[in-house]
Amino acid sequence: MDQPYKGVHTDFKEKMTYSDYLQLEPLLSSQKRLSGHHDEMLFIIIHQVSELWMKLMLHEIKGAIESIKHDQYQPAFKQLARVSKTQAQIIQAWDVLSTLTPSEYIEFRDSLGQASGFQSYQHRQLEFALGKKTAHILSIYKEEDAIYQELLHDYNRSSLYDEAIHALARAGLSIDKSVLERDPTESHQSSPSVLQAWQQVYENTDRYWNLYQLAEKLVDLEDWHQQWRFRHLKTVERIIGMKQGTGGSKGVHYLKAVLDDYFFPELWELRTTI
Repeated sequence: MDQPYKGVHTDFKEKMTYSDYLQLEPLLSSQKRLSGHHDEMLFIIIHQVSELWMKLMLHEIKGAIESIKHDQYQPAFKQLARVSKTQAQIIQAWDVLSTLTPSEYIEFRDSLGQASGFQSYQHRQLEFALGKKTAHILSIYKEEDAIYQELLHDYNRSSLYDEAIHALARAGLSIDKSVLERDPTESHQSSPSVLQAWQQVYENTDRYWNLYQLAEKLVDLEDWHQQWRFRHLKTVERIIGMKQGTGGSKGVHYLKAVLDDYFFPELWELRTTI
């Protein structure tokens, strides 16, 4: 869990420098090329930057979850809007990585060993926060106890969409009890009662303005996430084609399989039914 940093300079603000505050020395010295190949620096930095953006996204999504729990919609809207802007940045990172050619990547690929983007635990935390819960994912991190415990905590807590559905119920919209009492470790499956509730929101926007805005913020998130998935797919295909990914991952085949996954299914279904 994030905690305020209690470094030496917090007590001596007048002596703190820009480098101290941002901890630039450890940050800028953490790019360790294993092959010595020029283009490996690009590969490392792109993935590190993406992890930093994911950290911010998680921070904002978790803040939005707490805001929605207390029907504090305006802070939630600000937090979710910031996530969408961050998603735009993380998508553009693929454009930079795509300047890496197959011939360049093959020069240092063996240096990655079993390391794979599939192992990004922050990406798994994002999936958990958005509502995709898969128990087998936890087993990947069994040997890293601190990470495992953090993931387990997020796996067991309600997702952003869970809280949105509970907000529908608090507003007087009818949601099946089985949905409201669902085990939070299970991924949400499309529910007729949730679909009907969202339809009522969209058909009565003046009455349910906050919920209507919330729905559109969620659609923004899912839209951007799907664009991120697609750019990921095309970048990987451009660099390694249909080959297996590092660490035994299925590469493009896996990325294609998840393109049709939805976190908030009813918000897309109602586009057809409304």
